[in-house]
Amino acid sequence: MSLETVISELFTLIIMALALGMDAFSVGLGMGLIRLRMKQIFYIGVTIGVFHIVMPLVGMLIGRLLSGTFGTIATLLGGGLLILLGAQMIFASFSKEEKPLITPVGMGLIVFALSVSLDSFSVGLSLGIYGAKTILTVAIFGIISMILTWIGLLIGKRVQSWIGSYSEALGGSILFAFGIKLLFFF
Repeated sequence: MSLETVISELFTLIIMALALGMDAFSVGLGMGLIRLRMKQIFYIGVTIGVFHIVMPLVGMLIGRLLSGTFGTIATLLGGGLLILLGAQMIFASFSKEEKPLITPVGMGLIVFALSVSLDSFSVGLSLGIYGAKTILTVAIFGIISMILTWIGLLIGKRVQSWIGSYSEALGGSILFAFGIKLLFFF
């Protein structure tokens, strides 16, 4: 394998990782609009990075065995989860209760990470069919999505202080819109 081929493959994987990580950035931007401590932001980014390693890895393994029919199902599930999270945040912003139903902690963090990493499962399916380098692929996907999540969360945290009580409704709207995009425009 020539150096040019290796560089070309690496560049392609980085572009794919950036594309997959942009949903984590967008959703992180929305989630950053609720009050989060820096420790929570760190754990959210790491968790999403891990999910962006595990999901394409599972997808690649299955993709080597099966056809790409599960890609659409994964996208639909991810969109549905984001719509539910977004709607919950919007409704929570108008309720009298201080604590939202789903927060990016514990099981809520798992649901959040799963919702933004399901598309990487479908990409993993197709990459598995084409025989991409597994370790390199999942490492790039995980690192880039983790960094983009942190950037989104930190920007959201900064913006949250500017827009005050409307920030959770805005964050929910971003998640909801991104879920709609996944469901209807994939």
